[in-house]
Amino acid sequence: MQYKSFEDIKVWQDSRNLAVKSYKLINSNSQLRKDYALSDQFRRATCSIMLNIAEGFERTSKREFAYFLNIAKGSAGEVRSILYIMKDVEFINEEEFNQFYVEVKNISMQLCSFRNFLIR
Repeated sequence: MQYKSFEDIKVWQDSRNLAVKSYKLINSNSQLRKDYALSDQFRRATCSIMLNIAEGFERTSKREFAYFLNIAKGSAGEVRSILYIMKDVEFINEEEFNQFYVEVKNISMQLCSFRNFLIR
């Protein structure tokens, strides 16, 4: 599996879509917009996933790339935790929670598989 750019990597594409969805959710939700700290952390965590994939791809070794995939996976966990907070304080409903949760969980699994592929 040889990629010419990080834009070709499916998990980067999926994480880009997640980041865009996070912006749209915040822009359409007045409660989230008012809680700047939570919405900002959510935006930054979703963006961090795709940014770390890109940064790792641009590094010089598979080991460095795997390191940045680990960081991206950590950001995916952060996103999942924030989703629980947003659901618990009723900023999002169960359906919104489930849609985001399934998507970020899938990204996390892709990151794990990709990292394992790189380091074997």
